[in-house]
Amino acid sequence: MKKVGNHNSISRKLFLSFALSLAFSLTSFAQEAAPVAATEAPAASQGGDPVKGKELFNSNCAACHKLDAKSTGPALRGVAEKHDMAWIYKWVRNSSDMIKSGDAAAVKLFEENNKSVMTSFPQLSEGDIDNIIAYTSEVKAEAPAAAGAVPGGAAVQEDGVSNNIILGALALVMLMLVVMLFLVNKVLTKVASANGIEIAAKEKTTPIWKAFVKNQFLVLVSAIFLLLASGYFVYGFLMQVGVDQDYAPIQPIHYSHKIHAGDNEINCKYCHSSARVSKTAGIPSLNVCMNCHKNISEVAETTATPEYSKAFYDEQIQKLYNAVGWDKATQTYTGKTQPVKWVRIHNLPDFVYFNHSQHVTVAGIECQTCHGPVETYEIQKQFAPLTMGWCVDCHRKTDVKMEGNEYYAKIHEELSKKYGVDKLTAAQMGGLECGKCHY
Repeated sequence: MKKVGNHNSISRKLFLSFALSLAFSLTSFAQEAAPVAATEAPAASQGGDPVKGKELFNSNCAACHKLDAKSTGPALRGVAEKHDMAWIYKWVRNSSDMIKSGDAAAVKLFEENNKSVMTSFPQLSEGDIDNIIAYTSEVKAEAPAAAGAVPGGAAVQEDGVSNNIILGALALVMLMLVVMLFLVNKVLTKVASANGIEIAAKEKTTPIWKAFVKNQFLVLVSAIFLLLASGYFVYGFLMQVGVDQDYAPIQPIHYSHKIHAGDNEINCKYCHSSARVSKTAGIPSLNVCMNCHKNISEVAETTATPEYSKAFYDEQIQKLYNAVGWDKATQTYTGKTQPVKWVRIHNLPDFVYFNHSQHVTVAGIECQTCHGPVETYEIQKQFAPLTMGWCVDCHRKTDVKMEGNEYYAKIHEELSKKYGVDKLTAAQMGGLECGKCHY
């Protein structure tokens, strides 16, 4: 009989070339099949420029009014259908005079909105008011219905279904190819036997584990290596006990630092005001949240992301209202409050002393130094390890802020001569003394 090489290599090459061709075809089909979303912009209103009107609305009206929901004042969409323009001109420029004159519509509007006095805008021309009315007269765009929802408020894209079908078909084809490879291998074996062709058998070799056991030097070196590696990993594991870097718990009310500190550029110390004067930064009171959210009861459509929908963010604002007892329909507090059980993220051991005001006010350290780029965090996490080594390393690298600090200025000259430097680090100023951070 003739001996030939293993025919499996031929069948494998055929299988791989066919699989690659099929996968490329399916990928091209998936790209061509992806639907293209189209959006229709609402038609502009007549009698004014809605684009300019939106700018005027945001700068003059948005603090007290919304288009489609009651705030301090009534919803303004379609207001031109309720009052004639001459009346609107007078009302915008001086609503108080109209109320005092006894105008029936003005008095009714005043009483319906908890007798809140509207700010007068005598500086707005009739053209400006026409532009605002044009913006409030635009037809509300209907939000596209989501195909489905996932935990966290994410909406499933409509093309996700077609993608799943394509992936399922691809998996089925791959399974068929595996079966075909098995059958082809079986047929080739039968053909070889029928033609008297002997398939070359693999040469038997000594198992690796037997060769390893016979080599005493390798056994000794491996044992030493395993012992050292085990000690290293055990030490590393023990050193991570109590280190919660990247800890990001789910809070009872989802708060996005990305939206507040990032998109809206709210200063960290506006909410965490005690960081300037106190040992702790503190958890902001919900009343601080209501300074803005008394009028902001929903987010813009552009705020939504693939992970978090507009409805999800609006639900979180409603949780805030439930906690403080705010009725957005009547714009009043009900007196029924609910405690919010926030989950603590940063937690130093009891024997460690850390003072926020000393670092924030005296040293002028930015919040991001210890807490990371919070303006990019959708979910707040512990950025730094907060270990002793991390703190000591910062003290060794950070120069002490001398400007306007009379206490440090008195001893700066002597310590500068002692260390032979112009600027002193926190470590050189005593920042490595045990009693500075430990009770």
